[in-house]
Amino acid sequence: MLQILRQPDQASVADEEDLYAEPVRRVVTPRNQIKGLTEEQLKEEHARVLTATDPQIPNNIVKFNYQQRQYRQEPPGAGEHLAIHFAMDGNVLHKDSVEAKTQAQYEEKLRDDAEERRKHAAQEAADKGENDIDIDAQETGKNQFNYSERAAQTFKNPLRVRGVATEPPPVANFAAMCTQWDIYDTYMTDFTAHALDDAAAPAGKQNDKDGGQTSGDAGEDDMVHSAKMGLALKILERMVNQNAEDEIFQDFKFWEDASDQFREGEGSLLPLWRFSTDRTKRKQVTALGWNPRYPDLFAVGYGSYDFMRQGSGMVYCFTLKNTAHPEYIFSTEAGVMCLDFHPQHNSLLAVGCYDGTVMVFDVRNKTNQPIYTSTIRTGKHTDPVWNVYWQEEDLAKELNFFSISSDGLVANWIMSKNELKMEPMMQLKLVNTVKDDPEETSLSGLAGGCCIDFSPHSEHLFIVGTEEGKIHKCSKAYSGQYLETYEGHYMAVYTLKWNPFHDRVFISCSADWTVKIWDHNLPYPIMSFDLGNAVGDVTWSPYSSTVFAAVTSDGKVHVFDLGENKHEPLCEQKVVKRAKLTHVQFNKQDPIIIVGDDRGGVNSLKLSPNLRLRHEPVDEDGNVPEDIDYQAVQRENMERLLQAADAKPNTV
Repeated sequence: MLQILRQPDQASVADEEDLYAEPVRRVVTPRNQIKGLTEEQLKEEHARVLTATDPQIPNNIVKFNYQQRQYRQEPPGAGEHLAIHFAMDGNVLHKDSVEAKTQAQYEEKLRDDAEERRKHAAQEAADKGENDIDIDAQETGKNQFNYSERAAQTFKNPLRVRGVATEPPPVANFAAMCTQWDIYDTYMTDFTAHALDDAAAPAGKQNDKDGGQTSGDAGEDDMVHSAKMGLALKILERMVNQNAEDEIFQDFKFWEDASDQFREGEGSLLPLWRFSTDRTKRKQVTALGWNPRYPDLFAVGYGSYDFMRQGSGMVYCFTLKNTAHPEYIFSTEAGVMCLDFHPQHNSLLAVGCYDGTVMVFDVRNKTNQPIYTSTIRTGKHTDPVWNVYWQEEDLAKELNFFSISSDGLVANWIMSKNELKMEPMMQLKLVNTVKDDPEETSLSGLAGGCCIDFSPHSEHLFIVGTEEGKIHKCSKAYSGQYLETYEGHYMAVYTLKWNPFHDRVFISCSADWTVKIWDHNLPYPIMSFDLGNAVGDVTWSPYSSTVFAAVTSDGKVHVFDLGENKHEPLCEQKVVKRAKLTHVQFNKQDPIIIVGDDRGGVNSLKLSPNLRLRHEPVDEDGNVPEDIDYQAVQRENMERLLQAADAKPNTV
């Protein structure tokens, strides 16, 4: 590229008289110009055209023309390529325009009229004798707004002094004279009483011969560590906790969801408390159980379902009266997998562990040691214990409970005087689906047990669930074989629960996302519910035969009432975020449930009125009769559901 600069001659610049000298033409080549170009290439011009076309506007829009019956390309509109960078609306008029002259005349007329009125008012004031009025005086800022200056004084209220005089409290003067003989007699009386108490105390409680106090005297003298002080501190701690969480306690006792009156067939769960500690945040809730005598006390078992990350276990006993700290704490060497309170002796707690050990704790003891534990000498499971179940006291002479484990063994544990004896009750054998096959028969072994539940109506009848998805009905009298095998689940059965009101119905949940209701006289389920995720636990409600709750691995609680809706839950509510729910339990007395998750927390939730309907018959006034048999009513409600259920599942 050539750049031509024209500069005046230096000689002509010096000559100031010669103003019309011819400039000298000189060709300057830029430094970055390409060398070796020909004359024709240098003279060639490259035109650059700037257009106002917006590249963001499409130019190939095709629309169907109905008049010509064909697709035609539509050109862009006139204003589509117009880009407005600045716009401002105004009311400026050109001073030479007709509109501007008209507006100026109008404003001048307004000023003349105002001036005329002012002079006329001043003239009238002068005619009345007010000679100090200046007609041509300029208006001040105050008068142009019709300002008038006024003064005001507020009323001062009189002071009022009040005084109260009280009568002095009654006093009484008394005096006494004490001699050293009185002091000596009182001291000797007290010393003699202490000497008699020491002589009456057992010799085994005395300390060494150095003259130390007895253990009983030390406990009585140590007021800070005495049992009475511990009880007083416990009551005080509960009072402080209930005052700090007064709103939650008020909701627990009195709040009811009023929206249930306007939404039939739906309910909700009100979150109340979350029970969690720093020591349990890295553990999973593996068991829950309410105390049968104290409705506010429940036990929580902590372990791990991740079998590659096993550690120690713990058992916490919480109470609703003190939600800040557990009442009792017990620790185990292996993770806790299950627990159960004794129905009559409510202080006994049976615990099953991951290493196959079962143990019995007495929550009344202040020590952290179990009163009974299984050993290799007395008998022990070889795989994790998934469920423990106490037997009724009237059915046996000695206290005993049952356990089921992955080793395929159902065992009975008898609490003797000094040890915990193990009696194998049944071995869970695999059931071959293909018959007349010698290979299948040779490969059959023991099935891994996952859950067990005994019928509350028949003392000898119980059901077990296995890892293969089978459910077996068994009897204590026939320990060598199954009474019935139910096939409906395709993965491990996590929970089995008999209905507390109907003697033929039980419920099951599995990792195959389903909850099934069974009649133990039929080999197929009468109802099935798909919850969309693995179901961790399911349980019947203690107040209605048609209500049950289930928890899933996506953190949701599902509450069903088959008397209201046989196909969908009345409540499906997410309780925790980024956590899996593992267990659920209904309270026997209050309308609340507790759910545990895999992050070591237990949430308590209150059921809305629609979720705790009893479906009882009422009279003409809408009241429930007093002489009604509650158990019979609940049994009839479930019996109607059994009759309305399908006779047999559809088969392909």
